[in-house]
Amino acid sequence: MLAERCLTAVMRPLSRFYTAHGPVDQASLPAPTPGKTYLLYAHVPFCERLCTYCSFNRFLFNEDIAARYFADLREEMRIAAGLGYHFGSLYVGGGTPTILIDELCETIDLARELFHIREVSAETSPNQIGPELAGRLEGRVDRMSVGVQSFDDTLLRQMDRYDKYGSGKELFEIISGCRDLFHSLNVDMMFNFPSQTEAMLRRDARLLKETGCNQTTFYPLMASPEQARALSTQIGHVDMTREKAFYDLIDDELNGPFEPSSAWTYSKEKGGMIDEYIVDYPEYLGIGSGAQSFLAGRLYTNTFSLADYARRVRSGQLTVTQVGRQYSHRDQMRYRFVTDLFGLRLDKRRFKADFGTSVERGLWGEMQFMRAVGGFDRDDDECLTLTRTGRYLLVVMMREMLTGSNRLRDEARAALPAEERALLLDGLPQLDAEIAV
Repeated sequence: MLAERCLTAVMRPLSRFYTAHGPVDQASLPAPTPGKTYLLYAHVPFCERLCTYCSFNRFLFNEDIAARYFADLREEMRIAAGLGYHFGSLYVGGGTPTILIDELCETIDLARELFHIREVSAETSPNQIGPELAGRLEGRVDRMSVGVQSFDDTLLRQMDRYDKYGSGKELFEIISGCRDLFHSLNVDMMFNFPSQTEAMLRRDARLLKETGCNQTTFYPLMASPEQARALSTQIGHVDMTREKAFYDLIDDELNGPFEPSSAWTYSKEKGGMIDEYIVDYPEYLGIGSGAQSFLAGRLYTNTFSLADYARRVRSGQLTVTQVGRQYSHRDQMRYRFVTDLFGLRLDKRRFKADFGTSVERGLWGEMQFMRAVGGFDRDDDECLTLTRTGRYLLVVMMREMLTGSNRLRDEARAALPAEERALLLDGLPQLDAEIAV
């Protein structure tokens, strides 16, 4: 698709520009804007199996290290409370946040005690979801997101998930058995994996519908350059030319029981939380090792080192170690353009009130491009909405934005001390002593 190739060519260097970071000696965050509500993101970087395609900060699970990490995470939450931010929602991501359920429950309870949290979203893995987990999280978590990725055994083996999480049939039975346990059950799926075929994807979409879940997010593969090289060597080249056809196939298959709630999320009911929380909360504060914050037009990244994270929190410090460039007025307009349209609707009147100019005048080139390729379904004085082509182009924009973040994560992981990099492979007894209370 020519429009996708043009957009990718423009977005890729822009993503590098917007995610460029530099180290800071003194960790700090801007003061909150009075009256503004933010989202609180809490990162839990532990998994029982490390997926090759995932760039998020994550380490192999060690119970003692993880338990102390959760305690530090709660202490950092208290530090965030002292900054005066008002959080309306909590998103607990990872990693696998449910890896120590007692610790997770205590962490969510503290967030509700400290802030006016209205809704909580958390992530989990297929081997942990079930009636026991649902019972523990009842009244605590409103939306549970479980990573399935595919029901195809060949793909699961290539993703190194088959041995840990089970076959496609077993995953299907797990999700089907959990569909009524949570108010909102989101199933994460993946498309455009190198060896995936249209037949595999069509089967995945159809089985997904049969599980009875009420939300699904189909992510395109967002491989950083390092990951793309590894995948090309091990499995095959990531073919971007077929991404649009795969997206259309998903859209066709899910149409009916589901309807789009973002450019890549489909829901049976409107108004619920989605994975890309920046749609409802353009500004957010991240706590935890490797978490990011976006505040007052600037991106902040917390230390990826578990030992450094523990030292900072226990001395009462913020954990920010990298700070991005300050977004200009135009940069912030572009950010709003992407986040609002990713959520399927841009309010033109609100845009003008916030930025002092119309979206047509402020982002003339972006508007002309989207109009020329047939991206807008509704384009009047009130708002912008998207055609299917427009939704796919927002997937491309978000894919490139997040690929830029993945590149940052790869660089941060490569800079970890050697003893911590070992936890990416086979556990880390040395670190256990270093971060012990």
